[in-house]
Amino acid sequence: MKMHIKEFAELTGVSVRTLHYYDEIKLLKPSFVDEQNGYRFYDEHSLERMQEILFYRELDFSLKDIYAILSSHNYDKQKALKEQKHLLTLKKERLERLIMALDSVMKGENFTMNVFDNSEFEEQRDSYAKEAREKWGDTAAYKEYSAKAYSAEKQNELNDGMDALIAEFAGCMTGGNNPESEEAQALVKKWQAYITDNFYTCTKEILAGLGAMYTADGRFKANIDRYGKGTAEFMRAAIQKYCR
Repeated sequence: MKMHIKEFAELTGVSVRTLHYYDEIKLLKPSFVDEQNGYRFYDEHSLERMQEILFYRELDFSLKDIYAILSSHNYDKQKALKEQKHLLTLKKERLERLIMALDSVMKGENFTMNVFDNSEFEEQRDSYAKEAREKWGDTAAYKEYSAKAYSAEKQNELNDGMDALIAEFAGCMTGGNNPESEEAQALVKKWQAYITDNFYTCTKEILAGLGAMYTADGRFKANIDRYGKGTAEFMRAAIQKYCR
């Protein structure tokens, strides 16, 4: 599935301007950008991420917190869905209490003012966001990454550089090398340096988390495996060896 940005905007109910902004702040990148005309395209993995973003927006999370949550190498989608459902249930219960209070007013009856209390929802939402920031958002890497503001042209250039490195990993794999080979380990070192030079200081701890995410997250795996089936797993195994 490949959708032009206008199609994706209509499907998700999000404006094209918002999608441009999400791209700019790296919250939701297009799956593909046409080099000739600059058109943005989105796929099923983009749709999955947008669904996650919209659930968090419905729960009044800030974009910064959403980015921190979705970028965490500890991100567990099933756990996140359960927490989102719990928060939405709290929100629904409060709305039901408010509706009952309105019914009482319409009947000329009194109601307790605590129906306006939203503290339970806010406390649990803020606790969830705080936990995510502690895992990733408040790290030096996140702050360093957030502080860098690249132009669209520069960002495309950096993406091309990462694509070229992934292609090298694929070539290393198809060339008969195993993840523990000198060739593969040299590529991991090159990958780590590229991230450090252009995004944030990529420690071995962060690199190990990224490597695990390349196969655990279907979006990353599908994108990396475009260069050859098994490339994501090859990168994960090579990174795991490098970080031991």
